[in-house]
Amino acid sequence: MEHWLPFFVAVTALAVVLQTAILVGMYLQVRQLSERLTRMATDLEARAHPILSRLQVLLEDIQPRISSLVADTTEIVHLARGQAQKVDRVFSEAADRLRLQVIRVDQILTGALEAIEQAGAQIRRTIWSPLNQASAFIKGVKTGLYVLRSQNRPRGRSVEHQDEELFI
Repeated sequence: MEHWLPFFVAVTALAVVLQTAILVGMYLQVRQLSERLTRMATDLEARAHPILSRLQVLLEDIQPRISSLVADTTEIVHLARGQAQKVDRVFSEAADRLRLQVIRVDQILTGALEAIEQAGAQIRRTIWSPLNQASAFIKGVKTGLYVLRSQNRPRGRSVEHQDEELFI
């Protein structure tokens, strides 16, 4: 077994050297990648810096305008709310007044209809009733005259014929 020991030591040494070579290669690749990333970051920063500077200036220029716009919008909303409340009050008052006027018109029309109905009843009592009585009186007089005339006529006519003439 001792004769295998130098062989294992040599294989282990060779494995350690191989691992060291792989680690050195990996280190060089990572360093090269790091340098490329640093160059790209520097290039990106060089390109982005003017854009960000312009954007910062633009934001500084627009910020007062935005603040003014927000303040104006707030004032417009406040005024609109006040106007809406005024319009609501006006419409509510107008609706209340209209309701009262409708009630008054209803009362007036009801009173007028009652007065017309009373006048109609009064007319019936004062005019139609005497007219009906006068008409009945005239019919009575006509009937009396007819009876008197028929008594003066010759009696050749039958009683039935005379009755028929009364109904015609």
